[in-house]
Order: sequence, then C-alpha cells, then structure tokens
Amino acid sequence: MTKAEDMVAQIEALGEKLAEAKKSITNRFIGQERVVELTLTALLCGGHGLLIGLPGLGKTRLVETLSTVMGLHGNRVQFTPDLMPADILGSEVLDTAEDGSRAFRFIEGPIFCQLLMADEINRASPRTQSALLQAMQEKTVTVAGKDRPLGVPFHVLATQNPIEQEGTYPLPEAQLDRFLVQIDVAYPDRDTERDILLATTGETEAKSTQVFSAEELIEAQRVLRRMPVGDSVVEMILDLVRAFRPEEESASQQVRETVAWGPGPRAAQALMLAVRAKALLNGRLAPSADDVLDMARPVLSHRMALNFAARARGDSLQGLIDETAATLTGSKAAA
Repeated sequence: MTKAEDMVAQIEALGEKLAEAKKSITNRFIGQERVVELTLTALLCGGHGLLIGLPGLGKTRLVETLSTVMGLHGNRVQFTPDLMPADILGSEVLDTAEDGSRAFRFIEGPIFCQLLMADEINRASPRTQSALLQAMQEKTVTVAGKDRPLGVPFHVLATQNPIEQEGTYPLPEAQLDRFLVQIDVAYPDRDTERDILLATTGETEAKSTQVFSAEELIEAQRVLRRMPVGDSVVEMILDLVRAFRPEEESASQQVRETVAWGPGPRAAQALMLAVRAKALLNGRLAPSADDVLDMARPVLSHRMALNFAARARGDSLQGLIDETAATLTGSKAAA
C-alpha cells in the first residue's frame, strides 16, 4: 500500500468512527446535529469551544456525554464571582510528617483533567478568567514557580448565557481568541422538543457508549493535520479572514464602516483546521470551498467586533460574515 493509499484508508476509517461517535452523542443530546458537529470539530482540531445558549438547552448534558463517548476524564467548574484562581489550578499546602518535618505538597485543582467544562465562564472575575489563559494556550499551568503539565489531550468547553449579563465580566479578546469555535445553542424545533420530552421523562433514558479513547483522539488529531488542503481553499481562507480587517486595502467599504477590529492570524489557523474537521465528519477526504463558508461563522464571529455606530444601527455581525463570504465567493466565480 502506497503512502497516499494508507492516508486514504486512515481518513475513511476515522470518518466511520466519527459517525459512530456522533450517533452515540445524539442518543442523549437529541436533534442538535450542528452543535454536536462543532463540539467534535473543536476536539478533533485540538482546540476549545465556547457554547453560548440559554439555560436548560442541554449544554451540560452535551459536555458530559462528549466526555463519555470520547473516553476523556472530565471535570466541571461552576464559575462564580467569588471563585479564585487557586480553586481551578490548585495550591500548595504545608504538610507535617510523623517525624515533625514539614514540606509543601501540591494539591491539583479541577483543571488537571482532559475535558474541562467551564460553566458560565463570564461570571468569574477577570483575575480568575486569566487563570485559564496559559492552560488553554500552552496546556500547562505555573503554580509556585513550577510548570505543571495538564492532561493529554486537554480541552476546555466553556458556556455562556447570552442574555443575563448583570454581574458578569465579559471575556477579553485575548481569551476569546483562544476558543477555536463559538457554538450557538438555539431552541429546538417542535418535533425535536417532542422527541426530547418522550426520551427524558420516562423510567429510563438512553445511554451513550464510549467510542474513542484519549489515545485514539490524539491519533485522530494527527490524521486531521495530515489531510490535504487544495490551494484554492487555502487562498479562500486567507481572502475571507483578511476581508474583515478594516485597515486592509482589500476590505470592502461596508467592513471599513462597520468593523472595529478584525480577526488575526489565529483565525486563519483555526479555519484551516476546522474545514478539515468538517470534511472528516462528513466522510470526505479533503475540504472544499463550501466548508470554508460553513465554518466562517463559528470561527470568526468571536474574533471580531462591530464599532459603536454599527451596534447603534443594530447591525448583525453574523449577517456581515455571511454577506462578505457570499460576495467573495461570487467574485471568485465571476473571475
């Protein structure tokens, strides 16, 4: 078997395994295929996800199910205004031995896991939020001057309530940029809500089974990074990301008048990985231009902001992303 044939076989086998994982997750998290796909995208890319949705839409249930299906050791932290960095990272305590000698011992915090659910992350103070910055980027934390590696793999799935903002601390741009995708969790439609009602109010509930192990997820992440990406897709990613920087010469007049600040290079990196994951989850060997358009919203929407005038007019950031992406696609087709 040639190297190319071996790669094709690996991608096809991984696609089948991911299809099984998606089915197992949707047994408990019913009718939200798009949300499941985006959370799996974050894990496949080795990144983190920001889940935004109202209470009661199953975000906690999703993360718990994901932990089971992907074979990851998970912890949950409920973020509150009085939460301190040591409550997440851990701290050193002074132990006294039987012979009277004393020594410091480090007690690990809940961040020492493979899948951390940061529930209502914007309710904690900026000091506590910043405790996650090093962990999310470097997969390690520094406590008492010593670097301590986290679980392998390490992922954060954080949740936010989009309407109840009283007493919250908005995430800084540097931390938002560390989330690979923003995942919007919406209300289910009527038929889906009926299925949820019947599935969750009986004597028994559907169970999810483990499909992946931590080692298999790490290998899947390696396979994803080896997937080929065509030059046209790479150029489209660059065109799309750079189109939202108001200081760029190629930016449209609408972007110049609407966007306060645009996405940086990390957005292009995230989009490059996300389109590969999209192709994998749909059983394809390589991503397409349609994948770039499909992943533009979740990758870019939290990495840019509207200016005051645009917000006052009620402009939509998601609408701007869709319109700009469609314009780029149309101009390329015409060319």
